Amino acid sequence: MVIGAAVVLFIASFLDFLSVDCPSGVDCPVPNAWDSLGTVMSVYLGGIIAAGLVVAGRAMPGRKVVGLDVAQFGVALSIFALWTIVWTVIDIAGNAGAGAILGLLGTLLLAAGAIATPLVPALKAPLIGAPRPQSPQPYGAQPQGGYGYPGAQQQPYGQHGQQQPYGGQQARPQGGGPAQEFSPFWFAVPVARPLYAEDGSPAPIAELAPGTWYLAVDQRGPALVAQTQDGRRGVLQDTSGIQRG
Repeated sequence: MVIGAAVVLFIASFLDFLSVDCPSGVDCPVPNAWDSLGTVMSVYLGGIIAAGLVVAGRAMPGRKVVGLDVAQFGVALSIFALWTIVWTVIDIAGNAGAGAILGLLGTLLLAAGAIATPLVPALKAPLIGAPRPQSPQPYGAQPQGGYGYPGAQQQPYGQHGQQQPYGGQQARPQGGGPAQEFSPFWFAVPVARPLYAEDGSPAPIAELAPGTWYLAVDQRGPALVAQTQDGRRGVLQDTSGIQRG
């Protein structure tokens, strides 16, 4: 709505601002809005700038100009343009040309649209929507770049690859520096393996099945503390041959 009003104002600025009756055979120059700097700046260009500010206020909510919200500043400028053209048309009375009449209609449409923008929900909505949050990955599916998971392509169990299986010898930093802190990671077991309680009870609390990714949250010597699909935690004592993510 305000964009259409701005287009009307731009076109009207080039039309005859006054209606002049010329004698027959006499070429009378008829001015347009650009012949009056005060009129073109306060009404026509002022209205176009007001429309731009209203649109910018919807595209960038919260931006301020001279202490006012961008859209509020646009509303004030559109009302000023309408106020100016109303008294200008009254002043020239019956001599108003097409440019003046269209300027009055354009500023009226502009002011109405600018005032309605913060009041009508359809016009108040921002032009640029907020980004949607990513939906969480279901537990057990291979996450893409999730916590503790590098997102690299995995090799099936039993194939030789570049990645060393968990439990193998890894290069140690020279100089006897402190050991690195444990970083959670995803892993899969080659065969079904029991998961024991963290308090050392001999009875297993769950069974890890092959083909499902589990999250290792801590390490206790050669064993891992793993988390199951339903949130239970336990100790995986046999970590030989597991596939690490």
